[in-house]
Amino acid sequence: MRIFANRKIQFLFGGILFCVLGFVLIAAALVRLHVKNAADYIIVCGLCMGAVILLLCYGYFREQHKIMENAISQITEYIAGNKSVSIECNDEGELYRLFHEVNSLVAILNAHAENEKNAKKFLRNTISDISHQLKTPLAALNIYNGLIQDEAKEKELSTIQEFSLLSEQELDRIETLVQSLLKITKLDAGTILLDMTLENVSELAEDIKKQFLFRAGQEGKEICLSGREEVTLLCDRNWIMEAVGNLVKNALDHTEKGGMIRIEWRAFPSIVQITVKDNGSGIHPEDLHHIFKRFYRSRFSKDTQGIGLGLSLTKAIVEAHNGTIEVDSMLGAGTSFTINFLI
Repeated sequence: MRIFANRKIQFLFGGILFCVLGFVLIAAALVRLHVKNAADYIIVCGLCMGAVILLLCYGYFREQHKIMENAISQITEYIAGNKSVSIECNDEGELYRLFHEVNSLVAILNAHAENEKNAKKFLRNTISDISHQLKTPLAALNIYNGLIQDEAKEKELSTIQEFSLLSEQELDRIETLVQSLLKITKLDAGTILLDMTLENVSELAEDIKKQFLFRAGQEGKEICLSGREEVTLLCDRNWIMEAVGNLVKNALDHTEKGGMIRIEWRAFPSIVQITVKDNGSGIHPEDLHHIFKRFYRSRFSKDTQGIGLGLSLTKAIVEAHNGTIEVDSMLGAGTSFTINFLI
């Protein structure tokens, strides 16, 4: 039987068998020799045998407990991030077979993690390289497009001017995509050192409102601010403005004329909370679990201009600040994005 492959189990069962045989032999000898008070001696021998067996069992299970505790501590270390841990399995038996399989699983997981890390690094470098390479021709195209517009304006060529304006819009979209890709890859690579300063949230919200005030006025929409002026947040000002600004832009994209976008902030004992709400079209329930994925485009969305990077960039920035972002939406009633930062 495999159970007896372990020498410690062999020793335990051997010890128990020796005790039982010893007791039987002693009891038989006492009875055969008609020793006076043989029954009392047999009882004492039985008690001694039981005590020895209990001691053997205690020693065995105490040793097993130490082995399991060591294995648990190694597994805990692995979960904590130490990828070089290994459980000792230099003995025979089912328990050591289990430890061997756990070690094999750890090796496989490490290999997969390393492969995934290399794949992500390659993808980041590729996207970054492509983005940098695109910046030069984009700048040139913008210059050429501007020259075409000027020429068309001078010669009153309305058709050329119209198409050059459309071309400019598409170039702006490509430039936005390139910039967003660069920002995300930098965040992923951890190459950005956040300049953390204590910022007044009210002032941040006011600056974000100013960025979109002209567009909101053109589209007949309103941006409202709500929160206490003394609330502060330890953050990188530029990146947080980028994150919240993306949410405001997203809200403007999905509200009709007369809509309202609210930027609210509150301070709790342990968190600072910033919320961006709108009364726009809302998000379809099918999309709620996917909106933070890169390049995700809903089949229900009427937005044909978006590139699907704004929300994923916002999430990356918030998580770089050790924050969390949540979304709550009702179709046809509006959407609310809530960002929580630990104090």
